[in-house]
Amino acid sequence: MAERDVTVLFEGGRFFEGPRWRDGTWWVSDFYRHTVSRIATDGAETVVVEVEQQPSGLGWLPDGSMVISSMKDHKVLRYADGELSVLADLEGMVAGHLNDLVTDANGHTFVGSFGFDLMGGGQPAAAPLIRVDPDGTTSVAAEDLYFPNGAVITPDGATLIVGETMGNRYTAFDLGADGSLSNRRVWASFGDLPTTDSFAEGMAQIQVSPDGCSLDAEGHIWAADALGNRCVRVAPGGAIVDEITVPGNLGVYACQLGGDDGHTLLLCSAPDFFEQNREVANEAVLFTTTVDVPHAGLP
Repeated sequence: MAERDVTVLFEGGRFFEGPRWRDGTWWVSDFYRHTVSRIATDGAETVVVEVEQQPSGLGWLPDGSMVISSMKDHKVLRYADGELSVLADLEGMVAGHLNDLVTDANGHTFVGSFGFDLMGGGQPAAAPLIRVDPDGTTSVAAEDLYFPNGAVITPDGATLIVGETMGNRYTAFDLGADGSLSNRRVWASFGDLPTTDSFAEGMAQIQVSPDGCSLDAEGHIWAADALGNRCVRVAPGGAIVDEITVPGNLGVYACQLGGDDGHTLLLCSAPDFFEQNREVANEAVLFTTTVDVPHAGLP
């Protein structure tokens, strides 16, 4: 596993998630500043929109409008022409906060959720993956995922792969042009499914806790390991073939390949993920490093 130079791009955030590369710039959510921002390659920040109930995952519809998961009120928002509106309200369909999302080339958005009250110490529970169509129609795309989190879509648009933060695995589906998911299978396994009703005990059984992630041109996934203070490159099946840590032993909670040539890996880092700590401290950092294999697919 190669040693790499890891460079600070931006510091002073609270908790970054949902990093994306689009139109020559980085885009990123900050949970506890309630902002979606662009971060230029020189580190200059431009706040694009404020999301009161905490923004997380980001995507774009075919018409160029941005979709944003609004965590605490279970809404998927649409941002276009300077205006923020509700694309879909998922109240009653999910438990715990909404989380990361991915939008396919046909405008179907797949959004995960915690599945339980993480910040309040609730018992882990399975959660659905929800599909939101471009017109705001909602449906359950898949059931019984354990903290569905970062997801990627292969370059041919035919496969969706979603990380299960509390499931020790990535799960893959065939993705139809109509947004349908089928042929469910384990894409990568890091260990057994945790067998406990306790979040603390479950964490101890997790080998890799996949969070925000990005697909590369060799079909490997760079995954933030939310409990492991690292970012790992995962081969199909689950072998860890590379690993990156950041200065200060900070946690890594999301990553994205981008830059003009796709070889830059952005890392979203903070001391921990607990709301009571992060909402009062500007200690989150965006790091970048260079990798050998470029970005592929979505996001």
